[in-house]
Amino acid sequence: MSFEAKRCGVQFSPPAVVLIYEEKENKHVRKRVIPVRNFSKYSDYSMAAERLKNHPRHRDYLENVSQGQLEKLHIILRDHMQGLSLEHSLDSFRLDPDQDLNKLDDDELARKKGQMDGLFEKNRKHKDDPDFVYDVEVDFTKTTQEKCSWDEESDDGF
Repeated sequence: MSFEAKRCGVQFSPPAVVLIYEEKENKHVRKRVIPVRNFSKYSDYSMAAERLKNHPRHRDYLENVSQGQLEKLHIILRDHMQGLSLEHSLDSFRLDPDQDLNKLDDDELARKKGQMDGLFEKNRKHKDDPDFVYDVEVDFTKTTQEKCSWDEESDDGF
């Protein structure tokens, strides 16, 4: 029997991944609660997600769920175990163009980079796309240029 994942989420107590899926043969929509065992606030979320995805009991159900999605769910679980709120965990995945990424710790920076990579792949144009243009020229000059002191020529002759 084959399955199509529709929605994925987490359950905090006990820690579990909740999967809403559809059985392809008879179109029944079902819910499966997959316990996350041997996972603590110090665990590596990527290894735990990979272990869950490759587990023989859950492999068929999680086949269409991306590794990145499972990692995100494990990060949310780990954040909850560390005492962080759900809002804080979800905010750490949102991209803010005004945020200074140099001030983030390694874990949060990895989350932001993962989001940026996903956004890049989503917006990326391939040669086979119908609206693909090979040589795009864009003029980035501003109509009102600001003068800066370092823009002016110096009297040193350099």
